[in-house]
Amino acid sequence: MILTVTPNPSLDRTYEVPGLDRGEVLRATAERVDPGGKGVNVSRAVAAAGRRTVAVVPLGGAPGALVAQLLAGQGIEVAPVPVAGQTRSNIALAEPDGTLTKINAPGPELTAEEAESLLATVGAHSPAAAWIACCGSLPRGLAPEWYARLVARAHGAGARIALDTSGPSLLAALTARPDVVKPNADELAEAVGRPLTTVGDAVKAAEEVRERGAGAVLASLGADGQLLVTAAGTWFGTASVAAVRSDVGAGDASLAGFLAAGGEGPEALAAAVAHGAAAVQLPGSQMPTPADLDPAAVTVTSDVPLDVVLSQQGSPR
Repeated sequence: MILTVTPNPSLDRTYEVPGLDRGEVLRATAERVDPGGKGVNVSRAVAAAGRRTVAVVPLGGAPGALVAQLLAGQGIEVAPVPVAGQTRSNIALAEPDGTLTKINAPGPELTAEEAESLLATVGAHSPAAAWIACCGSLPRGLAPEWYARLVARAHGAGARIALDTSGPSLLAALTARPDVVKPNADELAEAVGRPLTTVGDAVKAAEEVRERGAGAVLASLGADGQLLVTAAGTWFGTASVAAVRSDVGAGDASLAGFLAAGGEGPEALAAAVAHGAAAVQLPGSQMPTPADLDPAAVTVTSDVPLDVVLSQQGSPR
């Protein structure tokens, strides 16, 4: 079972529009309503692959109730943590060329009691988890060190941790030694405090993050591919994509594929790349099923192209 933790989940509405004209009335050609948040998306992708997953989520108000209902409808077991505040609602506008405009609400502020209840709920489900994926930004009320506390508790229960967050939360959590961290290029650049221009720069940055405490680094480099840096070796994966429809949740789908394939080595990286490539060709934040995957389009190599210039260069924020 893969357990996911999403401290700041959302109800996501995605509208496909012909174009984005400021100040005009926009008529959507299609719309989707999905449960959102990075950990929630990981659970959705795991469930779409036919695997068992439990989603730990703080939920409040009518949007929270709808998130729970939508998750259950996708075969995901929900471990809700009731909170007084209302679960946030996010809006995304997707244009035909793949451009995505997002409006993300801040979400509720959690009390100290709610924060502790969230940790306790994770602890109750940890013994049955092959992996725990802790994902996304922290809501108001949770200090940057909260993820570090979660990692320490989960390790105490014998669970492996994959962490997908950024900024102070990531840096603080590294001291607790998460098994895998999953930054994108910008987040990796932010973690080391310098820009990343080439794949080689990304490799050096990932090695530095490992020196600070991460067991492995699974880095998403956008259209350029994905990088896996571990104690056992370094691998680089790419996939051909016919057309990008929406990149919402693609990184989350990648992490789900990686963990579902065991969470280590080139085979897991290949699964991550295949899931990410499939996700960007689907509308909104729809997660890929096995039928959407194209393993033949994936290439993974230990001969990492260090001199390749990143098309989406990582910049520290």
